[in-house]
Amino acid sequence: MAGSTSKGRAKKSPRPILIQAVYKSRLEDALAEQLEEAGVPFGYEADKIPYEVPARESVYLPDFKLPGDIYIEGKGRFGHRGNQKAATEERQKLILVKKQHPDLDIRLVFDNPNLPIYKGSKTTYAKWADTNGFPWAAKRIPQQWIDEAKKHGSK
Repeated sequence: MAGSTSKGRAKKSPRPILIQAVYKSRLEDALAEQLEEAGVPFGYEADKIPYEVPARESVYLPDFKLPGDIYIEGKGRFGHRGNQKAATEERQKLILVKKQHPDLDIRLVFDNPNLPIYKGSKTTYAKWADTNGFPWAAKRIPQQWIDEAKKHGSK
């Protein structure tokens, strides 16, 4: 499986070389595998969605784009290896993108939605997503989302 090794290096995907993708985490690789097994066409980090951080422009690169313009973001944790500043920036990025592109359908799949968003916080990933209007799921893409994408993909 692609994703991070214990030393932080990406492993190569066993997929054929022409469609090989190196995912940033084991969760992303598992979600890609689920979509492949379900027969849902998808692009991995296929779109760059511009958004503005106050005083600068940036782009958001969603993990998966499904038919019907459904975006799936796999989240083990916000930020990188417990970096609180990066975690805050990542949460803020999602809020800014949603605010600046209210028409986008961004859905989150958390590795563990019951974890606090940072050490000592009473807010879990699930509560944060609910509070900020992001549909979310745990570990896997719900069948309902896959069915919805397939319906859009057959049009």
